[in-house]
Amino acid sequence: MAEITMPKLSDTMEDGLVVRWLKSIGEAVSRGEVVAEIETDKATMEMESLEAGVLSEIYVEEGQRVSVGQPMAAIDAGGQPLQSAEAVAEIASPETGVGTAGRAAASQRVKASPRARKAAGEMNVDLAGVEGSGPSGRILYRDVLAAGRAGESTDQPPAAVSRRVPLSSMRQLIAERMVESKTRIPHFYLQMEIDAEPLLELQGQVNSAVEEWGGKLSVNDMVLKAAAVALTRAPQLNASFTGEGILRHGQVDLEFAVSLEEGLLTPVIRKAESKSLRQISREARDLIERARAQRLNPDEYRGGTFTVSNLGARGIDSFQAIIDPPQAAILGVGAIVKKPVVDKDDRIRPGHRLNLTLSCDHRVVDGAVGAEFMGQMRRLLQQPALLLL
Repeated sequence: MAEITMPKLSDTMEDGLVVRWLKSIGEAVSRGEVVAEIETDKATMEMESLEAGVLSEIYVEEGQRVSVGQPMAAIDAGGQPLQSAEAVAEIASPETGVGTAGRAAASQRVKASPRARKAAGEMNVDLAGVEGSGPSGRILYRDVLAAGRAGESTDQPPAAVSRRVPLSSMRQLIAERMVESKTRIPHFYLQMEIDAEPLLELQGQVNSAVEEWGGKLSVNDMVLKAAAVALTRAPQLNASFTGEGILRHGQVDLEFAVSLEEGLLTPVIRKAESKSLRQISREARDLIERARAQRLNPDEYRGGTFTVSNLGARGIDSFQAIIDPPQAAILGVGAIVKKPVVDKDDRIRPGHRLNLTLSCDHRVVDGAVGAEFMGQMRRLLQQPALLLL
């Protein structure tokens, strides 16, 4: 008899929440097969079995929190399954041909986020009948809400109900780190408006001419590439504050913020300074897709040395981002805005402008260093052909 214990899925993880079991007692389990979904302090992740056999006992209920290393279930290596998947499917009602067990098995196969599953249970919504809007058809929280509203009677308006939402592990970690950042780190901010027309021109040229790029080049891709290059020219920003002194990193491990239902995740592009714009574009797109599908490994979203947070797609012109400790800075990127501008001949004409705001830790860098970085960002983004070199 072997036991399944709570694995340590991230460096900061002390315990995990069992979101749901994907196997029932009596079911066969293969080595490496996913048996449960676990919510860590960073994301909801799949837990694989290290043993093969039959799931003989489950010690921990769904919704319970378990410390790292604590037993969660037992695997009987020599056991025999109580029922095969085919037998479960055959337990059917005469009317429909699908019995209760069959419907329960179908529900487990539906791709849905943990928050969506919880909402579906509370609202009595059958996930099998919900169309997902997430990656690969994954059902999201908003899809369940929409399905619930569609099923409500239109005779009477729904009553407004207040409810307390428990903090997820991710939201609790975000709260702790942001309080630590704003109370312990002396922030200062540098803002710059740049001419975005050259950026848009290059984006259009690349996307219309290079079909083999493997996807559309985004403005954010170019900002990420520019940040990686600029950090090599203002390396004091690529640093962390420690109790022993300032740690200056030898490579640019570039984090960028991705919004999820449960909070915010920051995937990392390793050694970004050594990668081409094309490589950064492809890697960023892959990381975003897997972050939203909650399929990132812990080492893919930890250990960054500098962060870029872009709210331009959400219509935010500019904002001051909060530094993610122990990093020394974070770059906030706003939307490209069409507005009247004064050209070099003092004529007013339509133009496109992009606002960048750099938040810095004054313990690590001073204003001149931040200004050097922002100057490099302006040069690179206003002459974006430099990003292709």
